[in-house]
Amino acid sequence: MEWRDEGIILGLRKHGETSVIAEVMTHAHGRHMGIVRGGRSKRLQPVLQPGNSVDLVWRARLDEHLGQYQVELLNGRAGRLMETAIGVHGVQAMAALLRLLPERDSHARLHDAFAIILDSLDTPAQAGALYVRFELAILEDLGFGLDLSACAATGVRSELIYVSPKTGRAVSADAGAPWADRLLDLPAFLVDRNQACTDAERLGQAFRLTGYFLGRHVFDPRGVEPPISRESFCNAALKAMPQPAPALSPVQDPIS
Repeated sequence: MEWRDEGIILGLRKHGETSVIAEVMTHAHGRHMGIVRGGRSKRLQPVLQPGNSVDLVWRARLDEHLGQYQVELLNGRAGRLMETAIGVHGVQAMAALLRLLPERDSHARLHDAFAIILDSLDTPAQAGALYVRFELAILEDLGFGLDLSACAATGVRSELIYVSPKTGRAVSADAGAPWADRLLDLPAFLVDRNQACTDAERLGQAFRLTGYFLGRHVFDPRGVEPPISRESFCNAALKAMPQPAPALSPVQDPIS
């Protein structure tokens, strides 16, 4: 068995004295493991850093085997990512989210989005908003996508400022007014992609929105805690915004 693909390094673990098992988010073959012989050498260590894009050749006797990788560097962005808190925590947080997906399930859209966001993590004004959209895409690929296109109660497509925590659907200002204290805030930049997020308060609302549904549909049912890297990234992204913002507080269930 053999295939060639492009991928982004998510993480490594030691294998024997000189090799590593590389976890890679590939374009066509999903999150995929493979042994890299000599992966702990001085030549390959800089290549096999989380966040780097690599060209891969995978070989194994049978498709279900772990197999071996031959690796060549395509984009060595790891050094730049390690220069800022947003970069360090961002790559870790997105890698943790990608590990929620079944291994070897193809998610080409998420691979491409991952690469775009990694190349934007040194731009604080964009990093937070792009990361939130990445979490929305993760929810969608896991089968828990939010419907932010129209009001769940009236069908209107304007003044969508809330999300129902029960249905994950948008709610307009008029329809949601009587239950505003029980609804989640929906920042405008998530409804209209032409709008930029330059407000730390709105970015915090977006983090709480995706954090709530990740907790409800993914982390809680699996009995796992949200990754610390997510909270660290959110706080770093909020701190980097022009407006001062408080640290992100834990997401609370508005229905409880």
